[in-house]
Amino acid sequence: MQKKGKATSFDIAHLAGVSQSTVSRALRGSPLVSEETRQRIQAAAAELKYKVDKNASNLRTRHSGTLALLLFEDPTADDSHINPFFLSMLGSITRACAQRGYDLLVSFQQLSHDWHADYADTRKADGIILLGYGDYLAYRDKLEKLVGQGTHCVRWGAVLPDQPDISIGCDNFRGGQDVTAHLLEQGFRRIAFLGDASSHYPEFFERYRGYADVLEQAGLSVDPALQVNAESTEQSGYTALEALLERKAPFDAIFAASDLIAIGAMRALADHGMTVPNDIAVAGFDDIPTASFVNPPLTTVRQDTRQAGEALVDNLLRLIRQEPAESGMLPVKLVVRRSSLRAR
Repeated sequence: MQKKGKATSFDIAHLAGVSQSTVSRALRGSPLVSEETRQRIQAAAAELKYKVDKNASNLRTRHSGTLALLLFEDPTADDSHINPFFLSMLGSITRACAQRGYDLLVSFQQLSHDWHADYADTRKADGIILLGYGDYLAYRDKLEKLVGQGTHCVRWGAVLPDQPDISIGCDNFRGGQDVTAHLLEQGFRRIAFLGDASSHYPEFFERYRGYADVLEQAGLSVDPALQVNAESTEQSGYTALEALLERKAPFDAIFAASDLIAIGAMRALADHGMTVPNDIAVAGFDDIPTASFVNPPLTTVRQDTRQAGEALVDNLLRLIRQEPAESGMLPVKLVVRRSSLRAR
């Protein structure tokens, strides 16, 4: 069959011997079309070098074919204002979208802005992925409004019993257990925790709960003097370590709620003439790229960002298709490096 110009679904229907509506259903992947007919239509489409007009298809289905990623600013030592952990997550989400035939619109947001209203009355994207949120209790109100507007959204973060949305996170409690058990196995007994251990930062809180659980199982008391609040920045880790030293409570190891906190604490230890791990052992959480390059290399908990990106995209697409979607926790892996190994 020879035809000048761009092939249409009517041309495919003529070549395959079916109706144009059957061609449309087959190209959309409708289960109403038998596998034999689908293959015949796909072969005809390939012969005619037919390509689906995404814009026209999206107008009919009222879908944009685009997902939005709202990335919230973090205080950083450079001008990126992006937590390094989220950079690898950004790559995995972008790849997962491309594999599923979706474009990704990345939007940089400040938590103080009305980001919950920006996408409510537009067709910029079919759904939203949220990364980073700072104080969860302050963030939750906007999150409830976003969900109440009928916006399809999923979030990377803690899985909570009363949350208004779908979230994908890692097993923070187990990660906290694994780090603390490792430090105890190395012979450390006075383990400090640097990180906000409250409902304002539920991921850090779960890591703290895992830490406290293992200490209690080992018959060790949880000393409030060894917990110092810190946010996920190097400066916050440095400041928290200074505050810990001012308390004069003895400690021989540190479990930092993030790698950035751990790296800041290591710098503060060095400035006070202490070495890691000979004087104080240190472990973090996240396994950001820098963790393996600091001196000494940092023991940490690895989160699978590839699996996380795929889970976020797949659950968002389920919401868009009005299919069941659910929150879930991904497993973690303890990565032991020299910063936590007691000298023999």
